[in-house]
Amino acid sequence: MKNPNDGDIPIEVSSPACLMHEAGDAYMGYAGKDELIAFLNALLEAEHAVAHVILESANASGSGAITDLVRSIHKDEVYFCAMLIRHIKRLGAIPSPRAGAFYGKARAFADLRERIAFFTRHQGTIVRKLREILPRVRDNQLHADLSEILRSHEANITLASKF
Repeated sequence: MKNPNDGDIPIEVSSPACLMHEAGDAYMGYAGKDELIAFLNALLEAEHAVAHVILESANASGSGAITDLVRSIHKDEVYFCAMLIRHIKRLGAIPSPRAGAFYGKARAFADLRERIAFFTRHQGTIVRKLREILPRVRDNQLHADLSEILRSHEANITLASKF
């Protein structure tokens, strides 16, 4: 197109702002559907692993404050697994049935306090990954649910570090 005021100088034309709603999430700086599904499945595998190990730990620990802690963590992990499965299915994907590598590694610790310390480090890794992706999650419900997981894991780290 030529500018009528400048003779033959061409004018650059861009897409109108009204078409921005048609841009994909990745174009807008958000995590795309495939990235979210991969992240959610990896997180689900990690949560599965923690739920299994924590349940085994609770059953073996008898009673007391540490047992109350691991039972509370187990309840959270089961709830989060169900939450993640719902989101993965809502995105049109199949939830991973696997438990993450944490399961085998954590079971290697016979001492419950060592296992809890390992759990705390693992939860720290999940917290870091959640903090990295949360600013890029556009879906409000998914963002709220991942934020809930983040807050719970931060609280569990604080509680577990006391043992």
